[in-house]
Amino acid sequence: MKIKFFLTLAICSVFVMTGQTEAELANSTVFKKDIEGHIYFLASDELKGRQTGTHELDIAAAYLANDLRKHNVKPAGKDGSYYQNVPMEKVSAPNAITLKVNDQSFDNFLAMSVKNFTYEGDALYLGFGTEEDFKNNKVEGKLVIVKAGTEETSDMRAKYRAGRKKRSLAIENGAVGLVELTHADEKMWNRYAHYFNEGKTGLKKEEGEDKFVHVWMMDKELNGAAQLSESKSLKSSLSIDGIETKDISSRNVVGYLEGSDPELKDEYIIYSAHYDHVGIGKPNAENDSIYNGARDNAVGTVTVLSVAENFSKYPTKRSALFILFTGEEKGLLGSKYYVENPVMPLNKMVYCFNSDNAGYNDTSKITIFGLNRTTVGHHITEAAEAFGLTAIDDPAPEQNLFDRSDNVNFAAKGIPAPTFSLGFNAFDAEINKYYHQVTDNPENVDYDYLEKFFKSYVLSSRLIANDPKTPFWTKGDKYYKAGIELYKEKEVETSVLD
Repeated sequence: MKIKFFLTLAICSVFVMTGQTEAELANSTVFKKDIEGHIYFLASDELKGRQTGTHELDIAAAYLANDLRKHNVKPAGKDGSYYQNVPMEKVSAPNAITLKVNDQSFDNFLAMSVKNFTYEGDALYLGFGTEEDFKNNKVEGKLVIVKAGTEETSDMRAKYRAGRKKRSLAIENGAVGLVELTHADEKMWNRYAHYFNEGKTGLKKEEGEDKFVHVWMMDKELNGAAQLSESKSLKSSLSIDGIETKDISSRNVVGYLEGSDPELKDEYIIYSAHYDHVGIGKPNAENDSIYNGARDNAVGTVTVLSVAENFSKYPTKRSALFILFTGEEKGLLGSKYYVENPVMPLNKMVYCFNSDNAGYNDTSKITIFGLNRTTVGHHITEAAEAFGLTAIDDPAPEQNLFDRSDNVNFAAKGIPAPTFSLGFNAFDAEINKYYHQVTDNPENVDYDYLEKFFKSYVLSSRLIANDPKTPFWTKGDKYYKAGIELYKEKEVETSVLD
């Protein structure tokens, strides 16, 4: 009789679970009080802003690993741990940067990429430093000086993006260093100086790997550029000194759950977020100096935990890999290291559902960077609607936000990888009130909105993980070809790629 009773109970349990809709399953594990509890811990003053390489970030990592353990998520790190060590180095700011060209001296710089360095020799002025400029001039062994940006660009962010290409061209053509001249208002220049002229944390350099010297120089009204363009020959000296390097270590948190379908469980979906923030900075008027990072990115971190909890109770057909990244605020370091050192083959990862946030100004929406760039955007739209929200694509494309979070490192490898974010209509004053500010605290977050936001993420994840058709890029996307290359040996992808 006992055996019959328990068998009947088991059958009834299966019937109850399978009889529920995906929305009901998502709804059943997400509660405002749990969200609040996680965020109040991760964004507490005691964690001091979760700066990469600090003891406080290690505490956050242990907290996240223990939550995964609580939900029977299997460890994916080495030696049966939930950690992937990410070797990093902390590099101090230079004591001084000085440049002299012919008889003119300069001393107002941004240290874009620097090392202790001394050079005396020829310099070459190349205007805006286009591909043609590098092609038509012999730059090998010389210091290259260019104007920042292009003929068409004037804002600092566009100049910065253009500068990455110029640095690549300078390196490819054998230059000893690159100096970019720019005019900028003092407020904007100081904002950039606050970032570039402080110490940096980066991935540890490989043995023998050398850093290329690249600096920006303030050139009011580009008067210096005008003088250089008129000079037939340029003799220069550039000196950078006082830089010290210290090895540090930080950790990605990694775990997985196996899928329930005999075939689809060989495909993995990554659920990711970064858990670091920017630490302690200059006190505000209220003497608060801790950048708690509730929105950025305790919210994103906890959305991933909510999926882990849900999937542990109600497994999906595809397997799940949970990754919580360190070092995003230092240049996407944790994800950059991960894609070069994956704990599982990248071609088994068919989708990466990243969660990252700056803030919100519309609690009727969720914002997906890349909503329509993959074949499963309709699942996200449907999930948002199920909980009274509207899913929208990037409302601020000029900010290039798709390529500014950890998802981009997976996208570059070919893995479809949008970012799920809080609802906003523009990068306005309301967003900037909290984004990378000491005001981003757990007590001023709308938890009623977060509950719907979290349920939408969990339901989106369930719908994508159970879809018989494998996700892929929308044809024509800039990462489409990378996807074809990554998955070319997987039969499961052929119907998607046709």
